[in-house]
Amino acid sequence: MSVVEPRPKPGRTLTVLLLAAMSFALAQTTVAPAIPDMARELDSSVSNVTWTMSGYLVAAAVLTPIIGRLGDMFGKRRMLVVSLAIFALGGVIAALATQLPLVIVGRILQGAGGGIFPLCFGIIRDEFPVEKRSVSIGLISAITGLGGGLGLVLGGLFVDHATYHWIFWSGAAMAALAAVGSQLLIPESPTRVPGRIDVIGTLLLSVGLALPLLAISQGKSWGWTSPTTLGMIIGGVIVLAGLLAFERRQAEPLIDVAILARRSVLTTNISTLLVGFGMFGAFLLIPQLAQTPKASGYGFGASATTAGLLMVPGALMMLVTGPLATVISQRFGGRAALFTGSLLATVGLVLLAGVPGSEGTLIVECIVLFGGIGMVFAAIPNLIVDAVPAEKTGEATGVNTLLRSVGASLGSQICASILVSQADATGLPTSDAYQTAFAVSAVVALVAGLAALTLPGLRHGRHDARSTAAVASTPQISTIPAQSGATAGATTGG
Repeated sequence: MSVVEPRPKPGRTLTVLLLAAMSFALAQTTVAPAIPDMARELDSSVSNVTWTMSGYLVAAAVLTPIIGRLGDMFGKRRMLVVSLAIFALGGVIAALATQLPLVIVGRILQGAGGGIFPLCFGIIRDEFPVEKRSVSIGLISAITGLGGGLGLVLGGLFVDHATYHWIFWSGAAMAALAAVGSQLLIPESPTRVPGRIDVIGTLLLSVGLALPLLAISQGKSWGWTSPTTLGMIIGGVIVLAGLLAFERRQAEPLIDVAILARRSVLTTNISTLLVGFGMFGAFLLIPQLAQTPKASGYGFGASATTAGLLMVPGALMMLVTGPLATVISQRFGGRAALFTGSLLATVGLVLLAGVPGSEGTLIVECIVLFGGIGMVFAAIPNLIVDAVPAEKTGEATGVNTLLRSVGASLGSQICASILVSQADATGLPTSDAYQTAFAVSAVVALVAGLAALTLPGLRHGRHDARSTAAVASTPQISTIPAQSGATAGATTGG
């Protein structure tokens, strides 16, 4: 008689998933404070070095939904290990590179880490008890904002006290550790969706996303009304429209348009894009405001490290409001948590639009802002998971993560353009420029909250029962024995 080993405990699995998510979340912003140093050491211009950010963003946006879909097909643990390994390899290449093109290649490889989030959400849905899923998903999602805030501090510390190379070495080490932990401690997903890889759909998605995202990321230097910028944006939209038409006719599409068109999924995705705009707009504005010389009349003259530290209390607040969003969702429905968080973020951005007069005021206003964003980011993946069948978790959350990246790109670039357009004779943005940029972000966050009010008032757990029944009655879904010590009685997810 064979002896079946016990399945790993959810707490151990969650620890590994949090480490995996943090490795990618930090990489979103750690490079930002290092761009001037990288330009000097690599004998290049700041404009050229910003391609390390653009390449990373575009790669993450393109690869996230693809990796999420592959996780549904071939196993979420397997693809998580692959994503982390590619991310670590990219970090090593960027750390060792002495030429800018190689650094950009490394950052593009790191973009594969974007698939970590949909894979983590899928693993939690497959492996965790129903009562622990919402809080666990909320914590993973909150890591996005927490890592973004801490990344600015970490990047500043490396720039001020070491070299920018340690930014990449630290990220590679975290990802490698998470990959080993995933392989050893996380069981393979028992729920699979057999099928083929949609090559044409993948190519269309890659081109359709790459064109407008590159145009947006370079719009400030190319000119927002230049033929190149407008042509790439329009071309990308046309390709994406063709992708949707193509996918509707496929038996095994890369993106299930019917699922994404559901009101609950579509509205949540719209809110995700808008909140991503506000969060990354703030990540650009707040450090720059803090580092502006005191002679400007409104800046604090802070160093890169200090500017990042001013955001840490707000980033940590996300770990408080994330679980709070789960409590609100379970009692009043997911839309209540999404609306409450959006409203709180709007209040924070409105307060910041007054241009804080002291570091203490800035810290308090960041706590309000990021507390709201943490609540939103905890509510969003749970809304998506509740709205789709278990076998579509990776695909649906991958598209949602993609839209957050698109919102981040839009928010960062539009806010940067506002600052540039309202600069004084010395080249510094005026206080009015910050007021305008924060006000625009506040309006976007408010629209996200109003959109949330159109969602059905579904509470966590109700869909899980339906989707489990659906999975059990769907013949094309294979429930395989979980590997690496999984029990014979593993659930099939959702």
